[in-house]
Amino acid sequence: MKKKRRLKKKPIIILVVCLVFIVGLTMFVNSFRAVSKESVPVLIEVTEGQNYYSLASTLKEKGLIRSTFSYKLYLKTQNLSPLKKGNYHLNKNMDLKTLLHSLAGDEKFNTGEIDILFKEGKNMRQIAKIIADNTNHTEEEVFSLLRDETYLNSLIQTYWFLTDEIKNPSIYYSLEGYLLPDTYRFASMDVEVKDIFKKMLDNMDKKLAPYQQQIEASPYSFHQLLTVASMAELEASTVSDRAAVARVFYNRFNSKMALGSDVTTYYGAKINLGERDLYMKEIQEANAYNTRSVKSAGKLPVGPISNPGIATIAACINPPANNYYYFVADKNKKVYFNVTSKQHDATIADLKKKGLWFTW
Repeated sequence: MKKKRRLKKKPIIILVVCLVFIVGLTMFVNSFRAVSKESVPVLIEVTEGQNYYSLASTLKEKGLIRSTFSYKLYLKTQNLSPLKKGNYHLNKNMDLKTLLHSLAGDEKFNTGEIDILFKEGKNMRQIAKIIADNTNHTEEEVFSLLRDETYLNSLIQTYWFLTDEIKNPSIYYSLEGYLLPDTYRFASMDVEVKDIFKKMLDNMDKKLAPYQQQIEASPYSFHQLLTVASMAELEASTVSDRAAVARVFYNRFNSKMALGSDVTTYYGAKINLGERDLYMKEIQEANAYNTRSVKSAGKLPVGPISNPGIATIAACINPPANNYYYFVADKNKKVYFNVTSKQHDATIADLKKKGLWFTW
């Protein structure tokens, strides 16, 4: 009797094993398919040194692949061109084959369209490099267009927020600050620099529209407001802190004090933040941007020093009043505000004592 019971159990065990195998095989096969049937565009930024394997976790986080294991397994079967740095427009409706060959730049799978990401706080030198890295143009072509007075005059006639202030000969790059950070799509790498700028300026025009009356009612020109916003973008990491920092700058400006902003000193010296420490002669140089110079009292920089995001611009148009004249950020990006220089010096001493002092 016991032998018959064992024989009856055998078909059940075989059936269960078969079901588990079928379910597992189905899941494995599905892991090679597209994540979605719907078109969901996703922008991926590939950085210097990344390869197809190291990109797996990013693709999973962005919801472009179902399984990193299946992705890497399938990758072994493909003969792909080396992965290049840049921005890639992918889609959640791509299966693994389409996705990988799109990354590889296979023309059969590539629409030719490109997406270029311009992040908040980038200056014009950095923007020129981004354009050169993603299109068939050089950085010098970008700078040349920025020096074209006929072109600049046409822009001033087109956009209400552009004035002759951008043609001040002391300004390094005429459209600095006015190119709104965002992700922009273009037909191909042959896109003209003028067309890139047009999209960015059109976007600025659209996003500024709700604030136009507020801007026109301000005691400051939009060029001045944008200059302060471009400084605040680099000095603090949250919109609320940037607004408070902007008010400190207005307080100091209205009191005929030097703004004393390190970020303007770096820009004036044409050194990117974090690139290296400044020399004393650079700190003391009386250029049109440096607000740490002894000749900068009661002056704003001649123009913006970065391209701020719309949230920062809006926050800096008329920030909440405060009576602060000093601020400093620690290495964790927390900003401390003070009324007097004595309080400010005490805050700095305390940060150094606690190991929180920040240096570029």
